[in-house]
Amino acid sequence: MSDVTRAEVCAVACAELFRGDGEIVAAAVAGFVPMLGSRLARSTFEPDLLTTDGGPTLSAEPVPLGRTAEVAEGWLPFRDHLWLVLNARRHVVMGPSQIDRYGNTNISCIGDWERPARQLLGSRGGPGNTLLNPTSYWVPKHSTRVFTDKVDFVSGVGWDRGAHEIRAVVSNLAVLDFDTPEHRMRLRSVHPGVTVEDVVAATGFELVVPDEVPETRLPDAEELRVMREVLDPKGLREREVPA
Repeated sequence: MSDVTRAEVCAVACAELFRGDGEIVAAAVAGFVPMLGSRLARSTFEPDLLTTDGGPTLSAEPVPLGRTAEVAEGWLPFRDHLWLVLNARRHVVMGPSQIDRYGNTNISCIGDWERPARQLLGSRGGPGNTLLNPTSYWVPKHSTRVFTDKVDFVSGVGWDRGAHEIRAVVSNLAVLDFDTPEHRMRLRSVHPGVTVEDVVAATGFELVVPDEVPETRLPDAEELRVMREVLDPKGLREREVPA
């Protein structure tokens, strides 16, 4: 499978975020790749996962990217969505503008809060998501600007501030988690063609690096078929992670 693209490796890594979740809502709100990953997980190894078409409709089947659900199995108005958040029945994948070694994230502003150099989204759902739900992150461009020693504003809390569960971070270079005694960020795997040194150089703090770091797994033949022919025939995944 030499024709597997980096975007497809990333999509499978995002799918793996949901392994074992069972019947909870997959809220992959950070872009095409994690959205594809959540729907790929449901299409293959995690059939009980609940997915939407990007709106309030719970789809009867995983929906191709960019399309609306033809058959709905449920309706998720905002009040019910909040119930799921409050009861940890939702796994969200968000996109941080900054993230530190403990998983604290910033989507609010760059620079000092009193006079920021750049205004971003605001905290939005960051506090509730991270305090109450399993949370993961997708970073399409791994760099020291995103993986920073200290975030300028804490929009979503990390392990050192009482997070419910910061599960993992998937970037265009690697998969990282917090499976260490102090819940510091650890390099779990590097994508094919990427070295440990590449990831370390693109990270603005000291990562926990095991003695042996495996490669992120490739999609199997069925996963490739589902991605290419069913869920993303237009190749939207490649826009986020160019080959």
